[in-house]
This record gives sequence, structure tokens and C-alpha cells, in this order.
Amino acid sequence: MLYGRYEHTVDAKNRVFIPAKFKEALGNSFKITFNRITNKCILVYSNEEWEKLEQEVIALPRVKHEVFIREVFSNTVDVQLDAQGRIVIPQFLKDSAELQKNVLFLGVGTHIEIWSPDVLEEKN
Repeated sequence: MLYGRYEHTVDAKNRVFIPAKFKEALGNSFKITFNRITNKCILVYSNEEWEKLEQEVIALPRVKHEVFIREVFSNTVDVQLDAQGRIVIPQFLKDSAELQKNVLFLGVGTHIEIWSPDVLEEKN
């Protein structure tokens, strides 16, 4: 179970440290995605949790959920931790979530959300 709230900074090369509490659950390789339909944040899934989500999304009726399905899969990226425990957030995901220098990592059970503090404050 992923829980907690951690603040980190994104460097000039779009690298950010993954909080130590989350590294074990995620492993060295995992998925990040953005879904503007539900929230304006980056979603982080372990490969195991991603496979569960993938099966649920694939099972949705395509005609009714076509936009959602496209949004989920087209914005998903495989990432790997570097030797220092950082990932690179692709520019298109960083822009989509309006991330600046400071970001918040929120553990929300089965996955992690990466928020711009300003966007999260506005949402709440």
C-alpha cells in the first residue's frame, strides 16, 4: 500500500528523485502516465499495478470509452530509476501536469500521484 506525502524538486533536465518510501514498491522500472480526464497530475504505477489497470481499461466498451482509452495509453511512458534514484519526466507530461520546480508525491493506495503544489491547492 502506497501512502504519504513528499515534496521534491525537478531539476533543469526534468529529473526528480523518487521518495525512498516508494522505491521498494515501484522497483527500478515502472510506468508514468497522464490522464487529463480525471486529474491534472502524473500517475505512477508499478508494473504489477499497471498490468491490472491495463486489463480493466482494455475490458471497457471501446465505443463508450474511446477517448479515455486513448488518453491512458497514448500518454504512458516506461521509466527507469537512474543510479541516484531519479527518473526523467518527459517534457510533454511535465507540461500537461503543469509541473514546475517543486512537486508533491502523494501515495494513494495502489499508485502515486505527482502534483504541482499550486494545481493541487486549486483542486482542493
